[in-house]
Amino acid sequence: MPELRKDPIVDRWVIIAKERGQRPHDFKPEPASPGSGFCPFCSGHEGKTPAEVWAIRENGSAPNSEGWQVRVVPNKFPALAIEGGLDRQGLGMFDMMNGVGAHEVIVETPNHDWKVGDATEEELSKVLWAYRERLLDLQKDLRFRYCLVFRNYGQAAGASLAHPHSQLIAIAITPKRVKEELNAARDWYLEKERCIFCDVLRQELAMRDRVVLENDHFAVLSPFASRFPFEVNILPKRHSHDFTTMTDQESVSLARTLRETMKRIEVTLQDPPYNYVLHTAPNAGATAGPPRADRWTTLECDFHWHIEIVPRLTKIAGFEWGTGFYINPVAPEQSTRFLQEAIIVEEETPTLSHPR
Repeated sequence: MPELRKDPIVDRWVIIAKERGQRPHDFKPEPASPGSGFCPFCSGHEGKTPAEVWAIRENGSAPNSEGWQVRVVPNKFPALAIEGGLDRQGLGMFDMMNGVGAHEVIVETPNHDWKVGDATEEELSKVLWAYRERLLDLQKDLRFRYCLVFRNYGQAAGASLAHPHSQLIAIAITPKRVKEELNAARDWYLEKERCIFCDVLRQELAMRDRVVLENDHFAVLSPFASRFPFEVNILPKRHSHDFTTMTDQESVSLARTLRETMKRIEVTLQDPPYNYVLHTAPNAGATAGPPRADRWTTLECDFHWHIEIVPRLTKIAGFEWGTGFYINPVAPEQSTRFLQEAIIVEEETPTLSHPR
């Protein structure tokens, strides 16, 4: 019989249709990469993108030339404009403001065929360092209340270019999805004086039913009320509300954790399209000032940053749009077992140094 399960963090119900019992091979993977052709992100084509705002480069290489290892550029077709003021207005009962924000592309490697699951831990450490540095820089702009890092892989997941890249969008409002997590975390903390994410971690690590993998610094969990087949979350075991406060050791460990998680997904599901998103704390500077609906005064105590990874195996249709419910044809306990059993051939890697 199907089950209704409730996510205690965002107060959302999902339907786990266990009787469908779908296995990894039941999901026919769509092409992971858009069509081939000219790629503006490949090395040697630096003049085809906007001027870089940050990069990790080999010694002596000049900005906007070859010789980079990770490169960050403004999106050529940004969703928001960096210039101008917010100019908040009311239009009768409606609210509006200027579409001010930042939209950047993190080009993760010069290698066009690079995959997260096949990357070296040193390469991934540099990508994570780019996330941190760009978040810290954009948080200085007090117009921006929230900065979201996300990665689209494959056409079905919204990737318009095949070259490995992530994106970062800084916006003047706190997104609804993040606000739900923040509100639930605050309410839980005010009632229990504990972090709800830490409580989930403790329970899941004790039960072991939905733990995909675990190491000294991170745990990878299949959410109890998973919205999608093979959805997983990466959470730091040390309570931390802000991704940018990771230690060097934790950053290297996260690279190792992300690499292994993505490799298990690639092997189990035949390299599926996917999205991952980083949920970290809002911009503390921008949320200072008079009380308002999206100010979280207990933020350091109650919120817990995390990465959500969603393989794009099913479609959202009328029922989901009309109700806000999701139907997941694979129980998270079952997807956990498949991911645990994935055969991963690990090559020995040297002890890593942080890209700092």
